[in-house]
Amino acid sequence: MANEMGLNPEILKSLVEQKMPFGKYKGTVLSNLPVSYLEWFNRKGMPPGKLGMQLHTLYEIKSNGLEEILHQLKQMK
Repeated sequence: MANEMGLNPEILKSLVEQKMPFGKYKGTVLSNLPVSYLEWFNRKGMPPGKLGMQLHTLYEIKSNGLEEILHQLKQMK
């Protein structure tokens, strides 16, 4: 399903493995970040680089009701 949507499999995999490196949710796996936090980043500006790409991808997944992708990735882990 993820590849059909044109999403990078490496970025998707990292969403269920990598932890937030700073801030209020430091140490939280990215896929477990609340939508409100992702919305805040979307308003204020995503961090630069890979983390920004990951958070933007996660924001798009969660805000479009596609969290099933994350559940599938967690099961594949």
